[in-house]
Amino acid sequence: MWDDRQLHPLRSMALTPTIFWLLAFIVLCVMEVVTPTAFVELMMGLSALMVAGVAVIFPQLAVGLQIALWMGLSLTLVFGSRRFLPTRKVYAIADATEAETLTDILPGQAGRVLYEGNSWRAKCDDRISAIAPDQKVYVLRREGNTLIVMPENLLH
Repeated sequence: MWDDRQLHPLRSMALTPTIFWLLAFIVLCVMEVVTPTAFVELMMGLSALMVAGVAVIFPQLAVGLQIALWMGLSLTLVFGSRRFLPTRKVYAIADATEAETLTDILPGQAGRVLYEGNSWRAKCDDRISAIAPDQKVYVLRREGNTLIVMPENLLH
């Protein structure tokens, strides 16, 4: 009485390679929006879209060759797009920049300094010297989020 295809219309629809690559394109592009990966997933999605186009033009192309084509296109697009992305700037603290202590910096312990308008954790480079509040210090380097400073009077 009822045809099985009428009850389940999706059963009669086969997952062709073209549909698979279009679904891969959609999934990869949505993943790029949800979890940004510096356009890696987007480039892989665009490669899947190109392979879907190739699968329409050459339906007899083996699935293994389609996968190899997708991988080659993905690698080419990912590495080719790198030169168009902005490079990250590495921020370094210039030598002997000035700061001002906000709290005591006791020997071997950390205190706070005002550096470029922000409060930073700081330690004295000289492990036996203490630095009083409101003193001018020089920033020698940064170790993680801690500035290594030297008081002005020890450098002059």
